[in-house]
Amino acid sequence: MDYEPPFLETYKTLLQKHVGDSRNDCFCCTVERCDIPLIDLGRLSLEREECMREIAEAAKEWGFFQVVNHGVPQELLKSMQIEQKEVFYQPFVNKSTQQAIFSTLSAKAYRWGNPFATNLRQLSWSEAFHFYVTDISRINQHEALRSSLEGFATRMFSLAQSLSEILACKLNAKSNYFREHCSAKSCFIRLNRYPSCPISKMHGLMPHSDTSFLTIVHQDQIGGLQLMKDGKWFAVKPNPHALLVNIGDLFQAWSNGVYKSIKHRVVAAEKAERFSVAFFYCPSEEAVIKSHIKPAIYRKFTFTEYKQQTEKDVKQSGGKVGLSRFLL
Repeated sequence: MDYEPPFLETYKTLLQKHVGDSRNDCFCCTVERCDIPLIDLGRLSLEREECMREIAEAAKEWGFFQVVNHGVPQELLKSMQIEQKEVFYQPFVNKSTQQAIFSTLSAKAYRWGNPFATNLRQLSWSEAFHFYVTDISRINQHEALRSSLEGFATRMFSLAQSLSEILACKLNAKSNYFREHCSAKSCFIRLNRYPSCPISKMHGLMPHSDTSFLTIVHQDQIGGLQLMKDGKWFAVKPNPHALLVNIGDLFQAWSNGVYKSIKHRVVAAEKAERFSVAFFYCPSEEAVIKSHIKPAIYRKFTFTEYKQQTEKDVKQSGGKVGLSRFLL
């Protein structure tokens, strides 16, 4: 199909070189199923302290939790999923030249695979549109998608800000940091598609932690997301009524390691495609990230500095190194 990225052709040499090499088996370890914490945000009105405690505990123990009664209408999420599919089903040449969704964005907005991969462990069998929330207004060919994304972004930003302030409160830290340094113009959205993969044991998205304060994800029911806890990989069962929230690197540094930004990945399915939309709650470029708990285990850094270090590591090693670069 002409809308599929040319994975087999582009990575032909890599695949021929490594297929059958057990050292490159991405999923040689045992994966267990898990039910990550599910939190009903409707309880914030009547059982606020208990609900806040559950949110903080999930951020400490798991780094991931699901939320229901989150304020994002199911009708909006369903319509966005429909519109998202239409965008990804555009011809590949249109997507790669930005004609599928944006008229004036740079080519970096559309991504697929991993141009820096040197082995199968570093290859992500997926494609994505990654853009600032403020770029939604520049979607030029899909009015329905633009409308859905605008509603989604507004509600996601409000939810992320509320959750961040709750987590700050449970650290006895000032919550106005997020209102001062995080705004809609500094947040990102990524539309993800994970095509079916004819090769078994491949990453849809390679193991990583997120460069954000919080990431909030709406996913379909195909499954494939896995997270690491206590040195083991766990498969996360999709919940049709919930949004998935995970702690990002910036919150781990800001909380001095109290809240955990943990590794996660997506498994490529052989007979099904998967869709998701991720909202990344981020600060302004010049915002300084420093611990509010002493003694600090990470040195202070700006968001720009962190992103530049991440880009450098990806180009040099094929993958992200992350917070270990900023340990004192």
